[in-house]
Amino acid sequence: MAVKLIILILFFAVMIAVGIYARRHTSSVDGFVLGGRSVGPWLTAFAYGTSYFSAVVFVGYAGQFGWKYGLASTWIGIGNAVIGSLLAWVILGRRTRVMSQHLKSRTMPDFFGSRYESRSLKITASAIVFIFLVPYTASIYNGLSRLFEMAFHIPYAWCVVIMAVITAVYVILGGYMATAINDFIQGIIMLIGIVAVIGAVLSGQGGFMEAVGKMAEIPSDVPVTMGQPGAFTSFFGPDPLNLLGVVILTSLGTWGLPQMIHKFYAIRDEKSIHTGTVISTLFAVVISGGCYFLGGFGRLFDSAEIYDGSGEVVYDSIIPFMLSRLPDILVGIVVILVLSASMSTLSSLVLTSSSTLTLDFLKDTVFKKMSEKKQVAVMQVLIVFFIVLSVVIALDPPAFIAQLMGISWGALAGAFLAPFMYGLYWKGVTRAAVWASFIAGVGITVSNMFLHYIESSINAGAIAMLAGMLIVPVVSLATPKLSKDHLDGIFACYEERVTVKKKHSLKED
Repeated sequence: MAVKLIILILFFAVMIAVGIYARRHTSSVDGFVLGGRSVGPWLTAFAYGTSYFSAVVFVGYAGQFGWKYGLASTWIGIGNAVIGSLLAWVILGRRTRVMSQHLKSRTMPDFFGSRYESRSLKITASAIVFIFLVPYTASIYNGLSRLFEMAFHIPYAWCVVIMAVITAVYVILGGYMATAINDFIQGIIMLIGIVAVIGAVLSGQGGFMEAVGKMAEIPSDVPVTMGQPGAFTSFFGPDPLNLLGVVILTSLGTWGLPQMIHKFYAIRDEKSIHTGTVISTLFAVVISGGCYFLGGFGRLFDSAEIYDGSGEVVYDSIIPFMLSRLPDILVGIVVILVLSASMSTLSSLVLTSSSTLTLDFLKDTVFKKMSEKKQVAVMQVLIVFFIVLSVVIALDPPAFIAQLMGISWGALAGAFLAPFMYGLYWKGVTRAAVWASFIAGVGITVSNMFLHYIESSINAGAIAMLAGMLIVPVVSLATPKLSKDHLDGIFACYEERVTVKKKHSLKED
């Protein structure tokens, strides 16, 4: 216990020290929200990756989907790396950085307001962001606190409060730059930790081949296998269709999440984008692939401790139970691993929510004349408000971690993904199409919470995103276009000529 506590105290001390160091970047709104748009490739790539993967993935998703799909759940990690990281950077990274700077937008709602010439869209988008980031934040507290209970025997409520206070301190002190530097430190911890944990867990089962052999022997009368022998070690697992829904939500979803896209706003230059693409993808392969690969062996740890009183599996307990038998030093590493993943995501979420509410709602509607200093102060106050609100929900969570995250990701990505991506490339997107995407994304997710016409909230989120991708072009073709002058002015940023060194470009004859 002493070793684990020392590791934990050192970790918290470093996080707060970074917050103090980064205070010099918080004197302006751009500095507090974007780090002055001067963040390099390594910090940006790690900020993207650590914001992507948190206790929701490590505890909630890895446990639940590893149990359901066996080793095939590793496909989720591969999808996260290829679609959620590589393609997101290639398709959205550079164009987001160029257009957001051209429009002087600091948040995703701000982008919608400027790109589509609509203050109403901007305010509505800010409301969607604020409302639906709350359940996501609550889900992270939930997953993290279960590990704390296992490792330190601290009551769940205390875990949530401690986590909230530490996150609030360093985000308020240092803003985006503090989160980016801490994300880098936390990312290194995550990379080392996941490799050590996988090795230790498999070693406890007799090694990789022995563990796979045990998985293959799981009886085919388990309902989900539908009689398939060795279903949990098969290429696509026992339920490929629902597995595909998880891959779509957790991979494509990042393209429409404001806290993820925000990283592209802040990156420094062209070279940083190329380097960041490679680093971010490799990071996702190791972290996400490793988490789901580990979760795929969950059924080897079938025990009464992972079931509730009615005999149902408590998915959020699977990974903590798998890790509870590890040596103390490894448990300490695991806790710091998940703490790192979760704090980085939490800091990104609270910064995104507070900046959106301040810059896109209060500044435009309530306090129309706000100085830079006052805007930063309001954001710092709202960070506290947002954290307190999410803590209240986390203390009495309404569903499993994966369902909470599915609701949040489904609404946000379902509403924003299509109009944001199409808006970067196509002049033909109309205001009506953006409104239709907002209504469909939020409508499908929220209505399904009550009516349950789609069995899984994960699949509902995936359907909401795909619906937006279809709705935006169809509605755009049938509704009035924005003015030609406005569109030409916006897309002029892509036509601007710049001078580069010969080593970066080959001149055509």
